[in-house]
Amino acid sequence: MLIYTLIYSLLVFSNTYALDVLNSDVVVKNVGRSIDITSQLVKVVYQFTFENKGKNSEKYVLFAVEPQFKDKVAFVGSQIKDFKLKAVETKIQNHEDKSFWRIDLKSPLLPDKTVSFDVELIAVKALVPYPAEITQREKQLVKFSGNAFVYSPYKVLSQTTTIATGTKNIESFSKLQPSKQVDKGVSYGPYENTEPFSEAGITVHYENNSPFLIITRLERTLEISHWGNIAVEEDIDVYHHGAQLKGPFSRYEYQREANSGVASVKSFKTVLPASAISTYYRDEIGNISTSHLRVNSDSVELELRPRFPLFGGWKTHYILGYNVPSYEYLFNSGNNYVLKMRLVDHVFDNMIVEELVTKIILPEGAHNIKFSVPYPVTRLPDSKHYTYLDTKGRPVISVKKNFVVENHIQDFELTYVFPRILMLQEPVLLVVAFYLLFLFVIIYIRLDFSISPEEPKKDRTTYTGLCQKLITHQVKRLATFNLIDKEVNSNKNQNALAAALKPINQEYKFESTIINDLLAKVKGDANEKVSKLAEAQKLDKVLKEHYTQNIERYISGSMGKSQLLEELNSKKKTELVEKINSLLS
Repeated sequence: MLIYTLIYSLLVFSNTYALDVLNSDVVVKNVGRSIDITSQLVKVVYQFTFENKGKNSEKYVLFAVEPQFKDKVAFVGSQIKDFKLKAVETKIQNHEDKSFWRIDLKSPLLPDKTVSFDVELIAVKALVPYPAEITQREKQLVKFSGNAFVYSPYKVLSQTTTIATGTKNIESFSKLQPSKQVDKGVSYGPYENTEPFSEAGITVHYENNSPFLIITRLERTLEISHWGNIAVEEDIDVYHHGAQLKGPFSRYEYQREANSGVASVKSFKTVLPASAISTYYRDEIGNISTSHLRVNSDSVELELRPRFPLFGGWKTHYILGYNVPSYEYLFNSGNNYVLKMRLVDHVFDNMIVEELVTKIILPEGAHNIKFSVPYPVTRLPDSKHYTYLDTKGRPVISVKKNFVVENHIQDFELTYVFPRILMLQEPVLLVVAFYLLFLFVIIYIRLDFSISPEEPKKDRTTYTGLCQKLITHQVKRLATFNLIDKEVNSNKNQNALAAALKPINQEYKFESTIINDLLAKVKGDANEKVSKLAEAQKLDKVLKEHYTQNIERYISGSMGKSQLLEELNSKKKTELVEKINSLLS
């Protein structure tokens, strides 16, 4: 066991500290270098032709980065026509202080043969504002410092360099012969038979008013939902690292004069996926309404306008979010899923991201996670993200990378296992939660939390029935007064009227007996309905006394028929009847 451990340790040690070999038999037959400094980036394209003058074939060649770009390189790529070659940063023995990239060839370079391919290098923060401060009206001048020769570990037989400035306003440039100013640029060379690692410093001082915006930090969050949606949110800090504004800022002058603030940034365009929906753009204050969205056939263009123009030294912060359908990026075979999305997306043209942090939030229950990306990144410790209806938390995969440019807009691949049965977890949790809530309410309303026991309440159905009977008999009793009025109006004499009223009075007494019995049954309830029935009972008693007194006077002869009719149709009687009917209704 100890022997295997020692062998494994030696293998790890040899792989960690392995150095590539520089073969001096390989020469650069010709190289044309194009340096684009029209934006805030330095984009260098090398068109190499290598020749193998040795006796052995070569599987790779080495590309050296100029010393002034060593700590500013954001991207190095190589390709032969449409075929991308693998480029990996490496170290060379006796040249540990230099920066090298090993470019693996498509096929070995045989002796006395040549191979041609392109190498692209992008450097950030390689252009220096000069002067460092300008007023609101002044244009921005920058200075580029480089090498007139291609910094190659091999001997270069022939080489030329072209520097594109994008403007004819070139203040000065190093006149290393042969060199000349061409239309919107400067050219150097051709130079013949230059030795390895040759250097000749050059500078170009020119006008450059392109946006010098740098994203100091970009936190990109991708939240994956297996219900058909992927939520994307980007938290962005932007800083203008161009020539700083000298003196005060005048909004009036900025809006009135066209040449005011030419080096500032009023707005920039962000390109989103064509399927992006529900886009929002906000900051700490709230939603920023100064934005315009345009939907194209293959993309969505979002023009973002900050709350204020950005001058040198100024910064802003905003949050951009949108949703995309998961079927375009998430693929599965059974419980095995593959997510293919961009690690970083377009923010603005010629962007520089100093620090990129991408977080991928997977569904709860995802496991056996494997992450791969086409370029080196730093994998941060995995974490958990908790949101609604989560129990164990959702796994979060986080990666970090510094100095990110548009060339890094490439897809990563994330594979994981997610049992589809877990998609029922949230609906089941909702059902259980509502079931427990209703069960709690059912139990709660049946518990007695009073200190002293209460008298048992009457059954609600029985109580309602008694009240309804009371109202019915009250209406019947009230109808007896209509019968009395009818008999009085029938022109009968006193004796005939007295005889006709006897059965009506018996009916009145019968209904009164029933009403009194029903009132006794519901009398204990302090209810509005009961109180109204009791009040109707009192008014009915007053009405009965009114009828009885006047009819007795008529029968005894102390009142005439006309006077009786007048009393029975008096205002008092009408008001009593109306009050009783109102209470009963």
